[in-house]
Amino acid sequence: TRKPADGIRLIDNIAMDLSINGIREMKGKIPCESSPGPIMEGHSEPMKGVVPGEGKFKDLPPDQTYEWYLEQLKKMQEEAKQKGEPDPFGEGDQFDSHDGFGEGGGNEAANEIAKERLKEAIRKAAEEADKANNWGSISQSMKQDIRDRLKTQVDWRKMLRYFVRTSQRADKRSTPRRLNKRFPKVHPGKRVRRQAKIAISIDQSGSVDDAMLIAFYSELDNLAQFAEFTVIPFDTRVAEEKVYVWKKGERRKAERVLCGGTCFNAPTQYVNERKFDGHIILTDMCAPKPISSKCQRMWMTTTDHMNHPYFSTNEVVVAIDKK
Repeated sequence: TRKPADGIRLIDNIAMDLSINGIREMKGKIPCESSPGPIMEGHSEPMKGVVPGEGKFKDLPPDQTYEWYLEQLKKMQEEAKQKGEPDPFGEGDQFDSHDGFGEGGGNEAANEIAKERLKEAIRKAAEEADKANNWGSISQSMKQDIRDRLKTQVDWRKMLRYFVRTSQRADKRSTPRRLNKRFPKVHPGKRVRRQAKIAISIDQSGSVDDAMLIAFYSELDNLAQFAEFTVIPFDTRVAEEKVYVWKKGERRKAERVLCGGTCFNAPTQYVNERKFDGHIILTDMCAPKPISSKCQRMWMTTTDHMNHPYFSTNEVVVAIDKK
């Protein structure tokens, strides 16, 4: 995700190696000036890696970011240029290649979820530091920077699509029209259909205001462009007479059919008793933690409620705005 926009140059590759090879877990595992590796075929000298505190990088400390090392390397380049010396990083083999960094292979949504999980881990660490009133030696500006970064949002449409795609299951059926690859003309073949049965529970309790409901339905309008799903209205119970299938391509208006308290066990139990591949709950998260779900579960709420949930969870929590 931090891959340079103009591609990875040799100096970027070196900066990445310095950041990775300098962490304490790598100590003694990377060939370097003080502990060279074997002589590789086609080379006359022992293999050496890019390690902070070694060789050209003897004045660079370990445990810094790629961006920090990159700035130091640029300064080293500039100093060499002013002295009339050749570029210190213009020649030589790369220790390893990072050319594939940042290439999601068509799986951008997976990267989005990974970033969201990382952000959640940082958020929890920040909350613990706030509760203990102990941020260590972190400066005030750095604390503010961390808080600002926690406010960023990902593309929730990609998140929804990724959730639907990863919830797909294989529906296998026998068919004589397809040859069995292992036993042709002896046993029937198999026809595989990929589909996802998604349950979307909508919290209609009194604490969920109309603006939030409108925001929820707006997101569902987007989801309905490429999937079919079952809508489950609930508060302390599931309004089974109001459950319906939102078919692909349909548009529906936001509606409130309940207005009681909130119990997440009700929709979870409803989904657990039926065959669903994924469960999305649209809510303000203002209720106790529910029972576990038999299928993968994701929560959608507003940014404010995501930052101040009633309970903690390791499941994916997605924030949408009321705008």
